[in-house]
Amino acid sequence: MSAASELAKEGFRVTLLDRHPYNTFQPLLYQVATGGLNAGDVTYSLRFFAARLKIRFRCTTVVGVDHDAREVECDDGVKIGYDYLIIATGITTNHFGIPGAAENTMSMYTRPDALKVRDTIFGAIEKIASASDLLTGSFTVVIVGGGATGVEMAGQLAELRNHAIPMVYPELNPARVHVVMVEMGPHLLAPFAPSLRTYTLRELVKRGVDVRLNTAISQVDPDQVVFKDGTSMPVDLVIWAAGVAGYERLASWGLPIGRGRRVEVNSDLRTTNDDRVFAVGDASLIVDNPLPQVAQPALQGGKHAARQIVRLTRGLPTEPFSYKDKGSMATIGRADAVLQLPQGLKIKGLLAWFGWIALHIMYLLGNRNRIQTLVNLGTRYVGLGRSGVIVGDVMEPPKLRAIREK
Repeated sequence: MSAASELAKEGFRVTLLDRHPYNTFQPLLYQVATGGLNAGDVTYSLRFFAARLKIRFRCTTVVGVDHDAREVECDDGVKIGYDYLIIATGITTNHFGIPGAAENTMSMYTRPDALKVRDTIFGAIEKIASASDLLTGSFTVVIVGGGATGVEMAGQLAELRNHAIPMVYPELNPARVHVVMVEMGPHLLAPFAPSLRTYTLRELVKRGVDVRLNTAISQVDPDQVVFKDGTSMPVDLVIWAAGVAGYERLASWGLPIGRGRRVEVNSDLRTTNDDRVFAVGDASLIVDNPLPQVAQPALQGGKHAARQIVRLTRGLPTEPFSYKDKGSMATIGRADAVLQLPQGLKIKGLLAWFGWIALHIMYLLGNRNRIQTLVNLGTRYVGLGRSGVIVGDVMEPPKLRAIREK
């Protein structure tokens, strides 16, 4: 979308392809997964986006790229010609080949993913509150991965357990809901400064999260996780936030695939095997200068790719991409976050949390989404109670499904 906006300003004929009719603001999906936001608060109509820019949008699934004919092949048989192509497919969950991880865990990288997690969590809580004899009377959620996504999810689940459950489920003892975070490395939020890592760990523990560092998982079953040291833990739900990778299908598109299934590109963001094709965002890997798979490189890379196409059409050489780090942040819970700026400034606590809210509201697409998100977050954290939750259908956790199948 960043690239399309830039090209539209220059008067190019732009076609935007996506298998969904909406864009998803991924940084707030964990709020959807814990009942803080509606899915519509973090999605934005691509048709409206295209109409506003006077470009074309087609809701379709791309199945291949014919580099010789310069055509994109769609699943409905339609072939769309191009002069220049920008690949910006994003990423998906990386399970690192761990047995059972793909089948028995959930992730939060798409709107349907987040809704599935939400309905499973509240479905399990409903079962406990109803004293179902198919459950042991407790609910254990394990979050795998101590990056920003894992930390934010763990912190929010802890607040849900500590504040929402006592009011909404008075018959349920919150102590029966367990939140466990598993990180194979020695630190949470590894890219952050040591002082912020220590602060984050302390705040999660204070909220009642069972944090296990230097702990690697070797197998995931519907009812347990097995660690590499041979021990195991009974679980009801495992949320996978341990890593990402590019989509496997990209390998069949004639693209150079490198580490993490990412498309290898040169410094100008053109792929290493086709000077008419660019790859940007999480799906791309600059061979000589790998960048983190976060929002800012994607936004800046999209604009850069568009500007290089403008230069090429004017007979000018391309320029290398220069990433400007604007800092990193992660929220831990209500009135608590960590913020690290490239100049060395480190902020934690309430001030960082206000900064986190302001930045995420600003980057949301559409004024309706901004207002609705502000209202919903305000209701959750400040207004009519920190206990308000948005729920949907009731879904069974993997453990309960396994019991039924037996």
